[in-house]
Amino acid sequence: MKQHRLAAAVALVGLVLAGCDSQTSVELKTPAQKASYGIGLNMGKSLAQEGMDDLDSKAVAQGIEDAVGKKEQKLKDEELVEAFAALQKRAEERMAKMSEESAAAGKKFLEENAKKPGVTTTASGLQYEVVQKADGPQPKPTDVVTVHYTGKLTNGTVFDSSVERGSPIDLPVSGVIPGWVEGLQLMHVGEKYKLYIPADLAYGAQSPSPAIPANSVLVFDLELLAIKDPAKEDAAAK
Repeated sequence: MKQHRLAAAVALVGLVLAGCDSQTSVELKTPAQKASYGIGLNMGKSLAQEGMDDLDSKAVAQGIEDAVGKKEQKLKDEELVEAFAALQKRAEERMAKMSEESAAAGKKFLEENAKKPGVTTTASGLQYEVVQKADGPQPKPTDVVTVHYTGKLTNGTVFDSSVERGSPIDLPVSGVIPGWVEGLQLMHVGEKYKLYIPADLAYGAQSPSPAIPANSVLVFDLELLAIKDPAKEDAAAK
């Protein structure tokens, strides 16, 4: 199944590349041309993320040309299956290595971070700093809260931010990653925390997006703005 998905992705990239010697010869004026470029761009990013960043674009274009022109294929099906398997194996090995390196770097980061003044480490391994104290109520697991946040990797790269969007979000305390579930219940309304979330309390080895590598430690600047009142919410809805 993975081989078929890889083949389909390669073919889609090839549709954009076929018949083009360089990017300068490609016109991106009509909706079809723009959509074609978008398909190639998205598939290219996906393939690069999976370690398939050294595909031969000329060979891809040749395969498309042979298929469209109903020419005899230059490789037997058995050779293609073998090639896809080798490529897939190599990509998986690359991703496994990156995942291991990310886990090791995360462990080192947390060990060093735990030594910093003001950083508290809980029994689960969650680390946090109280940036701004307040005396508001604390949320329960069953509550819905309003928060502002900025999520970063340990190198400072921002991967998501309600602050940058200019709009706080409402979310159920028990409906988020474990590090947030624990962190939110430590906070009082009006407080700002910095959470350092180990990979096993975040997304673990399953990367949710290209912006968050597998086994990443996540750093969140989190502000608890309010705890939603279900009774008021129900009344407003009627």
